[in-house]
Amino acid sequence: MTPRRQPSRGLFITLEGIEGCGKSTQAKLLGEYLRSLGHVTVETREPGGTPLAEKIRSVLLDRADETVTAETEAFLVFAARRQHVAQVIEPALARGAIVLCDRFSDSTLAYQGYARGINVPLLERLNRLATHDVTPDLTLLFDLPVATGLARRRSAAETNRLDRESLRFHQKVRAGFLDLAKRHPARMKVIAARASKETVARAVSRIVTPMLKRLHRAGRQAAIGRATPSGATEAGHALR
Repeated sequence: MTPRRQPSRGLFITLEGIEGCGKSTQAKLLGEYLRSLGHVTVETREPGGTPLAEKIRSVLLDRADETVTAETEAFLVFAARRQHVAQVIEPALARGAIVLCDRFSDSTLAYQGYARGINVPLLERLNRLATHDVTPDLTLLFDLPVATGLARRRSAAETNRLDRESLRFHQKVRAGFLDLAKRHPARMKVIAARASKETVARAVSRIVTPMLKRLHRAGRQAAIGRATPSGATEAGHALR
């Protein structure tokens, strides 16, 4: 018997970068652009995305005086991610939506791995447990000098615990992101983020558009499969 066609899966896009790189602004602009084209989007963030995960986020970013160990930080991130993937990301992808996530697994590797010093392969194994192997289809890495990003963040009305980390720490984060991009060139696309938000948004649209075309083709094929009687589908396979 011919296997029944499954509904087309959505598209999972993550946005990454150092503090102050503008990724949250670009996530909003990208969501508006996709909806203007008629796509259904789910826009979320990490840590966070669900009520429980948002509580964990507040703990992680709190400026309390208690020192948070690198391992504690990592475990909290993975706990929030597991809830987020199970409750938000996987269901949205199953519905065929485009999921835009402000930070995901690469941030864990860059911050807790490259910058904090936790073994990166260990973090990758723990991440597979937390995500059940859900992996972004595309990661947009917004890159700019650390000093520029920190100047943007520290001029904001509110700052968090990570904003107070040393320049050296944030340099390690940036180096980690760039190394990950070299390791995963098909998935991770580096975008120069020093330009105006409009210029950066145009660069984003040039990268995303080809993926939208593939998603559209997959959706059409799935629709054809659902509309075609099963007998005709089997005959078509037999004639190949």
